[in-house]
Amino acid sequence: MWSDWKNGTFALPPGADFCRGVVDGLIGRVQGKPPEAMAAITIYVNAARTLNTLRTAFDAHAAQNGPLLLPKLRLISDLGAALPGERAAPLARVLDLGNLVSRLIERDPVLGAGQSVPELAQSLSELMGEMQSEGCDATSLDQIDIREHAAHWQRSLQFLHIAAGFYLSDPPVDTASRQRRRAEALAQAWQDGRDLPQNPVLVVGSTGSHGATRLFLRAVAGLPLGAVILPGYDFHQPDRVWDHLGAGDDDHPQARLAALRGEGVMPWTDAPQNEVNKLISLALRPAPVTDQWISEGPHLPEISALTKNMTLIEADQPQEEADAIAVLIRDAVGRGQPVRLFAADRGLVRRVGAALDRWDLSLDDSAGEPLHLSGPGLFLRHVAGLFGQRLSIDTLLALLKNQITATGSSHGDSLRHTRDLELRLRSHGPAFPDGETLRDWGSRGDESRKIWASWLSYALDIVTTAADDVTNRPVTDRLADHLHLAEWMAAGPGGDALQSRLWDDAAGHAAKAAMSYLADHAGRAQAMGPRDYGDLIDTQLSAQAVRARDRGHPLIRACGPREARTEVNLSDNAIVILAGLNEGGWPQSLPPDPWLSRDMRRQAGLTVPERQVGLSAHDFQQAIAAPEVVMTRARRDADAETIPSRWLNRLTNLVSGLPDQGGPQALDAMRMRGGRWLALARQLVQPRFKLDPAPRPAPVPPAPAFDNISVTQVSKLIRDPYSIYASKVLRLRPLDPLRPEPDASLRGQVLHKVAERLLSPPPSPDTPPAVLAERFLQATRDVLAQEVPWPAARAFWQARMDRIATQIAKDEANRLQNGRPLVVESTHSLPVPGLNLRLTAKPDRIDRLAGGEAAHVYDYKSGRPPNDREIEHFDKQLLLEAAMVAKGAFPTLGPVEVEGISYIQLGAEGETHPRKFTADAAEETWQKFVILASHYLRGERGFTARRALQKTTDAGDYDHLSRYGEWGDGDLPVKMRVGGDG
Repeated sequence: MWSDWKNGTFALPPGADFCRGVVDGLIGRVQGKPPEAMAAITIYVNAARTLNTLRTAFDAHAAQNGPLLLPKLRLISDLGAALPGERAAPLARVLDLGNLVSRLIERDPVLGAGQSVPELAQSLSELMGEMQSEGCDATSLDQIDIREHAAHWQRSLQFLHIAAGFYLSDPPVDTASRQRRRAEALAQAWQDGRDLPQNPVLVVGSTGSHGATRLFLRAVAGLPLGAVILPGYDFHQPDRVWDHLGAGDDDHPQARLAALRGEGVMPWTDAPQNEVNKLISLALRPAPVTDQWISEGPHLPEISALTKNMTLIEADQPQEEADAIAVLIRDAVGRGQPVRLFAADRGLVRRVGAALDRWDLSLDDSAGEPLHLSGPGLFLRHVAGLFGQRLSIDTLLALLKNQITATGSSHGDSLRHTRDLELRLRSHGPAFPDGETLRDWGSRGDESRKIWASWLSYALDIVTTAADDVTNRPVTDRLADHLHLAEWMAAGPGGDALQSRLWDDAAGHAAKAAMSYLADHAGRAQAMGPRDYGDLIDTQLSAQAVRARDRGHPLIRACGPREARTEVNLSDNAIVILAGLNEGGWPQSLPPDPWLSRDMRRQAGLTVPERQVGLSAHDFQQAIAAPEVVMTRARRDADAETIPSRWLNRLTNLVSGLPDQGGPQALDAMRMRGGRWLALARQLVQPRFKLDPAPRPAPVPPAPAFDNISVTQVSKLIRDPYSIYASKVLRLRPLDPLRPEPDASLRGQVLHKVAERLLSPPPSPDTPPAVLAERFLQATRDVLAQEVPWPAARAFWQARMDRIATQIAKDEANRLQNGRPLVVESTHSLPVPGLNLRLTAKPDRIDRLAGGEAAHVYDYKSGRPPNDREIEHFDKQLLLEAAMVAKGAFPTLGPVEVEGISYIQLGAEGETHPRKFTADAAEETWQKFVILASHYLRGERGFTARRALQKTTDAGDYDHLSRYGEWGDGDLPVKMRVGGDG
């Protein structure tokens, strides 16, 4: 029945509808044979996606020509399933290697610097799998000349001998080893003439990139009834180039196919070749023979005819690239034309998907959503990261606002309580909340808040207890704690985790399976600290993807580059978009190998990293041969200018160097076609209506604008009146920072509390400076312990106070002998005659001097104190406090003359800085304040934004409200009445 069967190596060219071509060629070869002939054929395919596309091609043929029996379809990766014995779970093998790696790092910490044990174990497992696939064993490492390599690689090689002896000496339990063993057995048996298949065996879609696969392909090609069908074979490439391909050309698109040519490669079908392949084949010639551009380029057909269906989009930045792609897709969908988006950069695919949202279009992404970026994946990673560190406010709120948290009960109530808790923590802290904090806060609310706070405090107790647990613990224990806390947070108060979103829908089911898989094998892992455990969770979740069914538009499909061989379809007239054509994007940057250098890999008989570049190049060559192609790139990314992909660069260089064939004009036309989509994208993002920039505001609210102002706010009334309007009239307050930091503001507050504690109660006048210094330092220690939860900041600030303690004590002893501090951080106010206004002050310190006839006003400064000129023009705090003293605003002092004003610097050298002062100056300041306040209170002057800031770079709390940036500091203010009837 198969006497006319031709064996050997066949291929379909780039751009061919591969699976349909395989079916058409096979149908032609069984023509005239009984129907069961097709069912007797066995076809091995390279991937599950190819298998599904092949089935679809058979179905399409049956729909047009009548029913037929299908051949037996198999995956090459399932070859090892025929071997006896059980296969080991990949995770179990990784965890076993993790034990070896952890011992290695204990012995030689330098070798694992910068990487966690799970990361190193995963990369080591991939290396061991590659060695098995390539037929290498522990003795292969002996071929490496260790003398030629640095000490780091020598230590790594020593460990690899140990790992290989452990990992590669067992019976074949891994998929790679079983596949290799089965391929070797079949190749040997068929070479000896034993167990030859009686019916045709085909291998389709594989490029033989792995050693075991390559061995199997060669064995099948040599069978009397065997055939290998290669994808994307360059029939236009001359034999002299094929013969040249070898070691050193691993980055060439045809390098892997060159190893499978054997006696030659025949076309699988009689379909005509795509003329574009001539141009692409010449452009991608190996670097040493690019001189052939000069000799062969002039023999190419007219370039404009070859590139008439090519478009080149060169955007300024990635978002513009995504917008242009989205506009093109929207246009194609409107015309009913399919689109295939090929991109190695998944971030770019997500950008395009977001841009399509404006038209309610969604991508059918073949890669799906990475599990670690899904809702359950992010939640599980967040919870894993809570262990081994103190819980900050922003981390807690991110967890509470997660879409998974408290979905097993009343999610809305949880968000309401989260909002109230956020406002409380922003204003009052602590910087690191714990269970006690939550219980105290909850006790002052209604019953609903109490229940919610009790639920959350239990979780915070767990996190607080685990904050200092950085020791290595069994992974089974860490996993149990992790899942317990995750399910507790997902359930919510009185809820059920099974009813939450944690294990719901496709992403939840995948997350549940991943965690159960880890639990099944966790006992084999080495003990881990919280950081390594978090990396283990990241590794396990990122290795999987979630693909929801029927989520994408049927005409829009996003594909990975490897799918070029099956998704480039001549029959559906799809637009093929090759996106992200920059170096580092397509091809992607080669990841570093922590175990073997490039030369070491070659000496051991392993593939070199450039093989990945060659595979990407092959994907590019297949995809660009589609009937209609759009190539896109961005000239810049977030950091710097980008470099065009080497293949795009070669193509444009070749085309621009063929003027006789109209190459430069063809390239200009390609860019012009791309420019149309860029123009539409730029037009799309332009605002529909143009708004005039806001003027510099000087609002005039109804009188009186305010009835109370503090002496510290007077300088703001002078420098930035708009801030007084926003706080006093609009009653707006800036939110406290989400993450408190030991910044200058907190330092000032802390040092003021230290000074207050030093004077409460005031020391006696005869207290020795040494005693005052110790009292000052003890006050510092107490306040820092209560107010500063950051150990490094506490130590740093304590050291600064230790340095100035002697000077502070010396000056304080003098002050105590000359007077007595009667006003310390106490608030008092004074009515302003003629105005419905009270001036409020909370002086840091006012001393009544010996004799009781005069006082001295002090202010503590953690930074540089104002100079006399600044006091004269802007900083009126101490002068106004002195005027209030003279007018009797402080009962403990009574009306008394002020002798002087000074700043005590709680920093630098701890010195006291007296400033120029007279009673007349204080009274003059008072009168000017009354006049200034009256202008604002009577509506005679607008509250100008940023009227006289000390520096133009200074930022105000209300700059965004005044729309600063639409106007500048040089613009004149526009007086505008607001509120009331005006």
